[in-house]
Amino acid sequence: MNFRFYVEKLKDSKNFRKFAKENKEAFPCSCFFIIDKEENGKDKQHFDFYIPSSKKIFSFPLEDGGEETALELKDGKIPLRISMNHDFDFKDVEQVIQTRMDEEKITNKIQKILFSLQNADGKDMFIATIFVTSFGLVNAVIDIDEMKIKDFKKKSFLDMMSIFKKDK
Repeated sequence: MNFRFYVEKLKDSKNFRKFAKENKEAFPCSCFFIIDKEENGKDKQHFDFYIPSSKKIFSFPLEDGGEETALELKDGKIPLRISMNHDFDFKDVEQVIQTRMDEEKITNKIQKILFSLQNADGKDMFIATIFVTSFGLVNAVIDIDEMKIKDFKKKSFLDMMSIFKKDK
């Protein structure tokens, strides 16, 4: 699917239109997408908006008809604005990831991709966690404007277990 499709779906939501009318100062601060490659119909899309005057974030999950949910701002850090004017297809982003996996000789099959669209270092970036077969994880940071991977790391479930054991 195309990012613009989801933006239009959000804007068409009765709940979001009401929110936008009542909160003119609100701005988009993040988006969250789950692409499930194994279970059709399990994809999710959330758009988050920050209201500076109340210091609150409201999330609009599209799979629930855009019913807003208030989120806690735990660390007090004010989120940065992201653009809603991007025009990319998630299949293209997935292809960038797959190409890098091929270059890194990662033969595991992609099962699920979690994307968080955030402003990092003054640019909109995808922070991606990719679940692959054999309990593998791939973390990637993708520059949306250039559609290039800026950071890429493969981890295994066993790596994660050793991290948890060290913390105890």
